[in-house]
Amino acid sequence: MEGGDQAASTLWYVLAIVLVASSLIGRRMAWGAMMRMALLWVVIFAGLLGLFTFAQGQGWLTGRWAEQGGVAAPQDSPAAVPIATTQGQALRIPVAPDGHYWVEATINGTPARFLIDSGATITALSEGTARAAGLNYELGAPGVIMTTANGKVEAKRSSIATLNIGPISASDLPVVISPAFGEVNVIGMNMLSRLKSWGVQNGDMVLTP
Repeated sequence: MEGGDQAASTLWYVLAIVLVASSLIGRRMAWGAMMRMALLWVVIFAGLLGLFTFAQGQGWLTGRWAEQGGVAAPQDSPAAVPIATTQGQALRIPVAPDGHYWVEATINGTPARFLIDSGATITALSEGTARAAGLNYELGAPGVIMTTANGKVEAKRSSIATLNIGPISASDLPVVISPAFGEVNVIGMNMLSRLKSWGVQNGDMVLTP
């Protein structure tokens, strides 16, 4: 994101310099007048750039000007994650050293680690996890195009018969599978929306079935 902002800023200032220079050369103005005109153009372009940046940050821009993607997920899960604890019916998940919330779960009885990502619309699985859990999906069948933080990727649809996370259980949960997800599995909003409540309390993620 930062590199894109710098590139946009550089482009604006290059255009400003080119336009100012071409305008001044064409008019053959006196040096003092040229300096005043150059300063005016710089102020105008700086103002336009500031307005563009502000509108982008407020989410007012759409179409090709809008930034696409979602929450940037890590490429790999950490070697070890804090252990979640059960309090009554709720599951309390401590934040991991990488700043994310990870949880150990089972897919159709097969162990799998998940990143909890409220920015993901649907639960996503790596190909390795899907194979280990024996999920059915056709590699040659038409897939779905998904927009991620790393761009658009193609994924295959499938479903989990049973997903268990501590005291929480979900049945017939739709998922998507793609090698573009690397080795990371993600619990998305289609799972979180089935819960009675979920959110962060005192630094921990709390899931209530």
